[in-house]
Amino acid sequence: MLTARTKLILKYIVSQYITDAAPVSSQNVAQNAGLSVSSATVRNEIAILEQEGYVLRAHTSAGCIPSDKGYRLYVDSLPNLNLPVERQRLLSHIFMQVEKEVDEWLKLAATMLAEMSRNVAVVATPKQNDCRIKYVELVSLQDRLALLVLILVGPKVKQKLISFDANVSQAALTTAANKFNESFGGITARGMNPQLENLTPIEKQISDTIAQVMKLEDEQEFEAPYLDGLHLILKQPEFAGGKQMKDLIELVESRTLLKMIRPEQLKEHTVHVIIGSENKSAAIQNCSVIISQYGIPEATGTIGVVGPTRMAYSNTIPSVHYLSIILTELVGNLYGKQARSSSN
Repeated sequence: MLTARTKLILKYIVSQYITDAAPVSSQNVAQNAGLSVSSATVRNEIAILEQEGYVLRAHTSAGCIPSDKGYRLYVDSLPNLNLPVERQRLLSHIFMQVEKEVDEWLKLAATMLAEMSRNVAVVATPKQNDCRIKYVELVSLQDRLALLVLILVGPKVKQKLISFDANVSQAALTTAANKFNESFGGITARGMNPQLENLTPIEKQISDTIAQVMKLEDEQEFEAPYLDGLHLILKQPEFAGGKQMKDLIELVESRTLLKMIRPEQLKEHTVHVIIGSENKSAAIQNCSVIISQYGIPEATGTIGVVGPTRMAYSNTIPSVHYLSIILTELVGNLYGKQARSSSN
């Protein structure tokens, strides 16, 4: 059990290391931590922190750096954090300009979060638990070839070519599309079956294609997320070349970064902080991840930051939190529902 003074020393060490990226000496702590204790006392306290695994030192006379365990105690001791009201208002105003364009506010969220955190920002598209049909359109391309344009609630547009065994006119395709729009509006893939009665062979082929497209959409776990900030993380000393940066870039290029950083369970409206070795992927066990789920019950997405364990947690945590609130409200507006968000 650490004493209050030992915890204060650890807090100072973590804060200084986050700011300077250099080992923190006992002399630095004694002179600047505001504790009014001797250097010898500070050295003894740091020795306790090292013995308990909260800090690391190359040797006894060297400065110390926080361990994952030290960062964890530091993060867990942070108070409830919120962005300044002026920053909240500015962000809300900026997002109001693009609230009708899903792609635009997802790109904007990644860009803003990367700039605010100075690290890599990851924003996943909100995904429905079960996609629903909003509108069906069929376009004749050739006598026996048509393009299915399936607009899902959200909205999301999926396209699929359909090859028929016989010639099909545009008029017949339009009639089929009208029939599906009357019967299938708001229906999930599972809900289509009770509606499928008295279909012609052509309509049956079209409905099977619609069901196949929706099934694939429902089974897709992750889409390629919106990413920004790789150029910023290159400025961090931990990522200035070497294996750590190579591993991160490989995750980005293979489109597996989101899968690697996302915990199996994300609590609603909660910011999760995963530090170093707590990450499930060995490729990012020298990184910290700050991540949150956003959205409404019908559709949820993920927003987060990846950076060194020497991360400005007190700034990044409230940044992720507030942007998740904004994205939740935007998703709620998209679905015509009042989003429920937490202000804590």
